[in-house]
Amino acid sequence: MFVKIYQYHIQQDKVKEYFEIQQKASEIYLKYITSQTTYLNSKADPTKWLEISRYENEEEYYKSMKLVNEEAKIQELFKGFQSLLVSDKREIMEEEFMQKQPGS
Repeated sequence: MFVKIYQYHIQQDKVKEYFEIQQKASEIYLKYITSQTTYLNSKADPTKWLEISRYENEEEYYKSMKLVNEEAKIQELFKGFQSLLVSDKREIMEEEFMQKQPGS
């Protein structure tokens, strides 16, 4: 299983808008790829979020993302997402992982 983890900081008063954007983006993603996403909010820093998305495999992920990124609406949603970031912490950290099971 291929896993993408994003870390970013959302303004505390923009969480409702954040989830609205995530829901709309998810609808676009589901046209092209099956995924499971978990959103984690830090207890120590309420602006800090982790987004963990799991995909069947890396090859399908990259093939599908090309199609997702061609959607005009996804670009609009990303701009909206960026406007929710904490102004002095605008960086979006991104990492890729492979999920492993014992014995694999």
